[in-house]
Amino acid sequence: MDKIVVTSLLIIAGVVAAVVLYNAVYPAIAESGDALTRRQRQIDERLQSQIEIIHAAPYGVSSNEVWVWVKNVGSRRISAIESCDVFFGPEGNFGSLSYGASSGGWTYEVEQGDNWDPTTTLKITIYNYDYDDNGVGDNLADGTRYFLKMTTPTGVSDDYYFSK
Repeated sequence: MDKIVVTSLLIIAGVVAAVVLYNAVYPAIAESGDALTRRQRQIDERLQSQIEIIHAAPYGVSSNEVWVWVKNVGSRRISAIESCDVFFGPEGNFGSLSYGASSGGWTYEVEQGDNWDPTTTLKITIYNYDYDDNGVGDNLADGTRYFLKMTTPTGVSDDYYFSK
């Protein structure tokens, strides 16, 4: 009779221990599974969002504007274009530009539609960039190599070098 009571208590203790272990481990496993799913979605979105800077060149007589053409070569529409990061300046002395700023800024227009869909080109205008921080938009210098980089909100980027 004693063996039956002891065996019953051990079985009950084993079941309780299994339930406690399950309740402690299962949320951690489920949470890590959710984190992996979220990360997979981010990677998938990034792989589907790709850009390529096709060309950049100074524009105008004063050469204080640069026109840049960037193509969406991915398979997904890129939205929130105003949130993209644009870096520009002489090689080794470039800086971040603000969207729409009157001094050292950039604007854009979609060339073949209203949205930056796959295969669509974006035309960016960089203007009045102040290279020497004197408060005046400087002209691009002949023979100087310029650096340009654009990064989308999803972290996809491309860079481009050109000379005037």
